[in-house]
Amino acid sequence: MDRLWTNARLATMTGDGLGIVEDGVVASRDGRIAYAGPRAAAPDMAGEIIDCAGRWITPGLIDCHTHLIHAGDRAGEWAMRLEGASYEAIARAGGGILSTMRATRAASEAELVATALPRLDALLAEGVTTIEVKSGYGLTTADELKMLRAARALGDARAVSVATTLLGAHALPPEYVGRADDYVALVADEMIPAARGMADAVDAFCEGIGFSTEQTTRVFDAAKAAGLPVKLHAEQLSALNGASLAARYGALSADHLEHADESDVRAMAEAGTVAVLLPGAYYFMRETQLPPIDRFRAHHVPIAIATDCNPGTSPTTSLLLMLNMAATLFRLTVTECLRGVTANAARALGRSASIGTIETGKACDLAVWNITDPAELVYRIGFNPLFQRVKDGRCC
Repeated sequence: MDRLWTNARLATMTGDGLGIVEDGVVASRDGRIAYAGPRAAAPDMAGEIIDCAGRWITPGLIDCHTHLIHAGDRAGEWAMRLEGASYEAIARAGGGILSTMRATRAASEAELVATALPRLDALLAEGVTTIEVKSGYGLTTADELKMLRAARALGDARAVSVATTLLGAHALPPEYVGRADDYVALVADEMIPAARGMADAVDAFCEGIGFSTEQTTRVFDAAKAAGLPVKLHAEQLSALNGASLAARYGALSADHLEHADESDVRAMAEAGTVAVLLPGAYYFMRETQLPPIDRFRAHHVPIAIATDCNPGTSPTTSLLLMLNMAATLFRLTVTECLRGVTANAARALGRSASIGTIETGKACDLAVWNITDPAELVYRIGFNPLFQRVKDGRCC
């Protein structure tokens, strides 16, 4: 054995609940979990012993939806929104995503990495061990690939697993105004094939100010041809049944979902598509349409929670804060919140076989907490009780 965490209380996230083990042990060998369970049933093991003194251990947290790689910020636009301008009006006037696009195109790959690292470090400090990072602010093949390379470089610079997602269909670049179908053809015919080996999935922004369901279908067909799974920004600002479209393609997740209807939820349930909720964006944009939480529950759609860290609609680097927002704004339970950043977040990335729960054979990605009850991780605001972050069996 490489290392043993003893005298611990475990929230393994196995089964349908928190999977609590009151007097638990976790043992690692070669970066994997060799044993996790009650101390009384543990086999004889040798290795470095870490006495957790009754602390709680959860799986390492997973932020399954971020736009961590970007240049610049949009604080000025936020001030405009406070004075009454709408997000859509700013976007149509050349701000919004296009503002970040200009800054990101002008930045070098090294600059993108350097500006993202402080954001990443803030998330790691709260126990995150896996993060998804989207492109989508380059909107040319070269710039989208630059973003994906920068995202992959984060995993070389820090002890974290990075899942990369190509979001070429994020916004219409100015050089394609009036030629949206031509841009979608670029994404489908050039960008997606070029991203093979650099992207783990393909995403799109299916929305009135983004891309239609027909255009999204073209993107998804190209992703399927390239052997890449899909995800979708769906039903954030309006009801286009993008979630149903995503489900037809067996999408890993549909994200935002404030305007999803019964047919969307049924389709997601049948496809096993995860509902990724983004309470930071809901809060920051002062939305009033709640995601259909009761429908997700009724149809047993798995719910994940993520930061949506981005410069325009969710400039947050606190996944713990998102837990409180998900509970307070969306009325999720403690169990739903904690599974939303562990087991269900892993499912949203297609990585349930290797992360998301504390089980023998999975990556030894752990978070050790100075708490007396798992509910504290959801209940507290602006408080970080992380004692130790463990990535692949190593304390970091």
